[in-house]
Amino acid sequence: MDKVFETASDAIFDLKDGMTVLSGGFGLCGNPENLIKAIADAGISDLTVVSNNCGTDEHGLGLLLQSRQIKKMISSYVGENKNFEKQYLDGELEVELTPQGTLAEKIRAAGAGIPAFYTPTGYGTKVAEGKETREFDGEHYVMERALDADVAIVKAQKGDTHGNLVFHATARNFNPIMAMAGKVTIAEVEELVEPGEIDPDHIHTPGVFVQRILQGTDYQKWIEQRTTRPRQD
Repeated sequence: MDKVFETASDAIFDLKDGMTVLSGGFGLCGNPENLIKAIADAGISDLTVVSNNCGTDEHGLGLLLQSRQIKKMISSYVGENKNFEKQYLDGELEVELTPQGTLAEKIRAAGAGIPAFYTPTGYGTKVAEGKETREFDGEHYVMERALDADVAIVKAQKGDTHGNLVFHATARNFNPIMAMAGKVTIAEVEELVEPGEIDPDHIHTPGVFVQRILQGTDYQKWIEQRTTRPRQD
């Protein structure tokens, strides 16, 4: 089955205002840059976006913040984005902060068909307020619900036309679990190949989880904070 779309704009043809979107990446690593830009250009708004963080002021999901297209962010870390801070303090942006491991497991559970799970993380803190808690073997746990979305947008290093994906190094962060948890998953790849060109043993996400795929272009791969040391003579 050929799942290829010519452009990112074509691939998001049915995204609507008010949807929940899982967006892969960690910081600015492994971001679906083409798909984020396509959503920004399309003006799709009132979005709930689930991502480890929200990019920076100028890059990644920060583009959607600039244009006020995000209504709510579900994240674990948001410290690199002044625009995010301002919108939240001004009451323009709803924020749900979730411990990073819990966020990852909520998404993974959704992809695995597990509706909820118990974790000790957050017990006795604001994270646990309003949630069911239980004791197992003398330890206290918080029940967390799985977290899926209308659509997942992910970025891989390589993929084939059937949607099988391979991620490169650190970009294999939230992308694989988000690809499993989206009701519709759209993947952009740096290299698009024919079926059979990827060794089955090297596939990280099977094509059964991916409904649409496209060849990405013009990747910038921005760095959040460039840290260098003086070059020694």
